[in-house]
Amino acid sequence: MNRWLVVLGAILIQLSLGAIYAWSVFTPPLKAAGWTNLETQVVFSLGLASFAVVMVWAGRRLSDWGPRKLACTGGVVLGVSYVLAGLFGGTHFWSVNLLIGLLGGAGIGLGYVVPIAVGMRWFPDKKGMITGLAVAGFGFGAMAWVKLAGEWGHLLANYGLSTTFIVYGVVFAGLVLIGGIWMVFPPPGWKPEGYVVPQASAGATNGTVPFTSRAMLATPQFYLIFLTYTISAGAGLMSIGLMKLYPMEALQATGISQAEASAIAGTAMAVFFSLANGIGRIMWGTFSDWLGRRRSILIMAGTQGLILLAFPFMAGQEYLLYLGAMLIGFNFGGNFALFPTMTADTFGTETVGQNYPYVFLAYGVGGIVGPILGGMLGDMGNFPVAFTITGVACIVAAAMIYKVSPVRARQANPSVDGLGIAGRAT
Repeated sequence: MNRWLVVLGAILIQLSLGAIYAWSVFTPPLKAAGWTNLETQVVFSLGLASFAVVMVWAGRRLSDWGPRKLACTGGVVLGVSYVLAGLFGGTHFWSVNLLIGLLGGAGIGLGYVVPIAVGMRWFPDKKGMITGLAVAGFGFGAMAWVKLAGEWGHLLANYGLSTTFIVYGVVFAGLVLIGGIWMVFPPPGWKPEGYVVPQASAGATNGTVPFTSRAMLATPQFYLIFLTYTISAGAGLMSIGLMKLYPMEALQATGISQAEASAIAGTAMAVFFSLANGIGRIMWGTFSDWLGRRRSILIMAGTQGLILLAFPFMAGQEYLLYLGAMLIGFNFGGNFALFPTMTADTFGTETVGQNYPYVFLAYGVGGIVGPILGGMLGDMGNFPVAFTITGVACIVAAAMIYKVSPVRARQANPSVDGLGIAGRAT
C-alpha cells in the first residue's frame, strides 16, 4: 500500500490519544460540581500512570496481536471509558477515576506505541520525521479537544459535561478505528525504492539487530538514555507546571497588575509554549534524520539547559517571556520524536515497539520529580532556583547522551560473553 497512508492513520490515532492532555478543560465543571483541586488532578495522574504501565504490556503484545488489532483495541477501550463516564453522570469521583483515569489511560497505553513502531518500519529513510509527525498529532490533539469543548465548539456550555464525555468517547473510538485500518507492518524484507542502509562502524548494529527487552535492559546504553530522558522530560514538565505561576509573580514584581500578568502568562503557556511543543516534535524529528539522534539530543538538552538558566531573567519581561516559553516548548516537544528513534537506532527498529515503552517510563519518573521539585521550591519562594537546578541537570544530560556509544551485535545476546549479561560496549 501507499506508505503515506500510514502517516494519515498515525495522525488520526494520536489526535485521539492526546485526549489525556486535554483534561484541564474538564476541571472547572468538576470543581463546580464540588470537586477539590486535588481530586481533579488525581484523575490526570492516574491516567498518566495507567498509560505508562499499560504501554509496557502493550509493547509485548505487539508482535502477537499485530499493530492493527492493538491500536483498535486501544481506541475502543478509550472510547468506552469516556462514554461510560458520561452515562454515569460525569461527576461521580470514583467512576470518573476508574473509567477515564484507569481505563482511559489504559486505552491510550495500548495504542500509543503502534503508530511509532509501524511508521518506523515503513519509513526507515525518514524515521525521525515520521515519528515527529505521529507524536505531533498527540500534542495538537490536546489543543483541539480543549478548544472544541470550550471556545470553538462550546460543547461544555451547550450540552454539559456528561454529554461532552459521550461525544468525545464516540469520536475518539471512531478516529482510532479509522486510523487503525493502515496500521500494518510492511512485508518482510521490504524497503523503500533506492534506500540503502547507512553504514555503521565495525561491529556496531546501527539499529539492524533486534534486541529483546531483556538484552536491552542489560546494557549501559539503556540507562544513559533513560537518565537523559528523565532529566529532559522532568525539566519540561516542571516548566509546564510553573509556566503561569512563576511569570505572574515575576511580572507583578516589575509593577504589572495581576490581571495583566495573568493574561501575559496565559498567552505564553497556551500559545507560545503549546504551539512550539507541537512544532518541535516535527522539526526535531526531521533534524535528527540529518544530524543523527545522539547529536540532536545533545543539542536539544544542552540548549534547553541554557534557556532554563536564563529563564529567571526572561520571565519578568513580556516579550522575553514569550521567547523563553517558545524555546522551552520547542525543545520539550523534541523528546517525543528523538527518544523513540534513538531507541530504534540503538536497539533495533524491529523491536522498538517492545523496547520503547521501557524507555518511556523515564517520562513518568520525570513527571514525578520535576513538578514536585518546582512545587517545593515555589512554596519556599525560590522559583528561580528550580529553573537553575533543572538547567544544570539538562547540561549534564547532554553530556550523558554524548557518552552513549554504539551497541555491538554481541550485546543482543546476553549469553555470548559467558557472563549471563550483555557484553560491555567497546
